[in-house]
Amino acid sequence: MNQQTLIVTGGGAAGFFCAVNAARMHPGLKVMIIEKTSKLLSKVKVSGGGRCNVTHHCFEIPELLKKYPRGQNFLKKALHHFYTKDTVEWFTERNVPLKTEADGRMFPEANSSEAIIECLIREANKYGVSIILNQEIVSIERGESGFILTAADQKKYPADYLCIASGGYPKSAQFNWLVQTGHTIAPPLPSLFTFNIPDHAIRELMGVSVTDVTIKVTGTKLQETGPLLITHWGISGPAVLKLSAWGARVLGDLGYHFKVAVNWLGKVNENELRQEWPELRQRFATQKMHQKNPFELPSRLWIYLLNESFIADTTRWAELSSKQQNQLIRNLTGQELEVKGKTTFKEEFVTCGGINTGEVDANTMQSKIVPGLFFAGEVLDIDGVTGGFNFQNAWTTGWIAAKAIGTIRSSLNI
Repeated sequence: MNQQTLIVTGGGAAGFFCAVNAARMHPGLKVMIIEKTSKLLSKVKVSGGGRCNVTHHCFEIPELLKKYPRGQNFLKKALHHFYTKDTVEWFTERNVPLKTEADGRMFPEANSSEAIIECLIREANKYGVSIILNQEIVSIERGESGFILTAADQKKYPADYLCIASGGYPKSAQFNWLVQTGHTIAPPLPSLFTFNIPDHAIRELMGVSVTDVTIKVTGTKLQETGPLLITHWGISGPAVLKLSAWGARVLGDLGYHFKVAVNWLGKVNENELRQEWPELRQRFATQKMHQKNPFELPSRLWIYLLNESFIADTTRWAELSSKQQNQLIRNLTGQELEVKGKTTFKEEFVTCGGINTGEVDANTMQSKIVPGLFFAGEVLDIDGVTGGFNFQNAWTTGWIAAKAIGTIRSSLNI
């Protein structure tokens, strides 16, 4: 009997995880990765500043699901097969232990993405996974017993099983080769991005970070809390990135031109601050405001907010006019900034959109339309906030597809 073949398109995290696990779990299955570029695991390499944010220290599935703006219902089933705990164990068993940082992100103890890359390459070599680089698949046809894949150079690749792990695409037209299979596409849009605030004095505070802010998009229900970083183009940090993920479609519809209100004091609202103000004013009455910051804000930010409220550097707390006081309270608890445009977060390009998850079985990753066709990773309409959640989706869906392919082979007595 001819040896059966699984082809995985895409040499990223999901593709590799599917390929190495399929080859390991199903001896006798020929496994091949076809990657369109000259690089393998490129997102793994740059993630977390080159350290690779493998997953997140969140071992309760209901809590984990809250980190995915799109794909929650799908992952509700999938994560029961393989989730964060399984990811940690999988890498630990292969001598790549993970460590947890204060914010919950998990990295290899070696503090380098190379540890993850080398582990996956080792597994591929150990189980005989073949890898073809610089081959872009442009069409998929159903053959007599499986699939015929055609590359851009017209080379043909036959496969009995096919797992699409090609990652996200920024443009709908780039999904055309998958639409050929009968699947529908949720239009792609950027998901993790930072906010550009051109021609504004706040950009002079580049490098200043605040550990706990609340930021909301004016005129919507979108709101997030967490650390915020001021950059030379605008604002970034976890609070902004989470907001961009949850608001990906809304902000896209707005053409990335909208206003945000930033509460620099986190959860202290305007009314609470007004009630507290008389006591602050009395306590620091004789002190100059530029020299006395009672809110534990970075000094550069405090002075900036005073300047934005038209408070001179000689003004003492007791001398503050009611107009200045009102302006400062508003700036502290809801400074309005106009966003015009976005910037990709570092080298980590994440999209929402992709293969409609309603057309895929969450327990197997197999297409409900085409038997023998599987999907894994970001090519699906699933995306998480920053913190290791997108990689967890890659490990989960890749592993499930790998296991399911073997189950199908067993049912066919192969």
